[in-house]
Amino acid sequence: MLRKIKTSVVAALCCAVLGAGVAGCDGDALENWDPLASGTRKPDAAPISGTKKIDVGGRSVNVSCSGDPEKGRPVIILMHGAGDGLDKLAALQKRLSKQNRVCSYERLGTGASSRPDGPQSFSSTGKILTGVLDRVAGDGPVVLAGHSLGGLIAARYAPDHQDRVKGLVLMDATPSTMVHDITKAIPESATGPAAELRAQNLAIFRGENPEKLVITDGEVRSAGNIPVEVIQHGKPYLAAVPKYGPRLEQAWAAGQRKWLALSTSGKLSTATKSGHYIYLDQPDLAVQAIERVTAQAARQAHGE
Repeated sequence: MLRKIKTSVVAALCCAVLGAGVAGCDGDALENWDPLASGTRKPDAAPISGTKKIDVGGRSVNVSCSGDPEKGRPVIILMHGAGDGLDKLAALQKRLSKQNRVCSYERLGTGASSRPDGPQSFSSTGKILTGVLDRVAGDGPVVLAGHSLGGLIAARYAPDHQDRVKGLVLMDATPSTMVHDITKAIPESATGPAAELRAQNLAIFRGENPEKLVITDGEVRSAGNIPVEVIQHGKPYLAAVPKYGPRLEQAWAAGQRKWLALSTSGKLSTATKSGHYIYLDQPDLAVQAIERVTAQAARQAHGE
């Protein structure tokens, strides 16, 4: 029972604890790398078809793209949760690519991408995202659709890149104040499974995860009037944590509502039949939300 609780809830609160090789890149160098100065944008490069490793600031990043690009229509970028990769997103990408240009990528420390040997921050992981966008979208608009930790990264990235991020879909995204939420919901005096869960997640937040990403709390900042759809889980799986489950569910739900501050055009919905993996449990709902936001972003771009 303990193992079952830890596996499902840790995945939701930010990540499954997975072993990862440590090799490949320098965290300090990544922090100081300027993607805008490196000339990485390649709007005229041949579009990527299928899966390919690209160079981003000296790092190898595994990217997958499918679907035909349409002039003026945003490229959809799928962003996986912690511990996941391209394989988890494959079915969603395939469905979306029937009518859209869709790309996904594996962040440093995941899948076939380079492993970081130094800590990462939201700034450094954002620079990798910038490099990916430069290659797959050039100067064109994008819609970011992120799940769990991928949603958190997308939401932190968008306000500083309003020139290119024209829409957001957050699927049960990790809340912006998750460190505070878990320490408040599960007190230091807790014992048993809840205490282990608390300690495990606080370690993850400190950077003890495959991406070596230090996950810090922050305010939700505006990304303008772009279309934003926030989808929260409907099955209360966090309630499985003994004694403190209801508090965790309340904190998570409050965190989803906070994401609406990203835009004056924010919308919150509940995937009533879904646990944490909304795009697997209710793929139709995820596809419809992403296509809706992409269509709205295209209309805004054309001044409609």
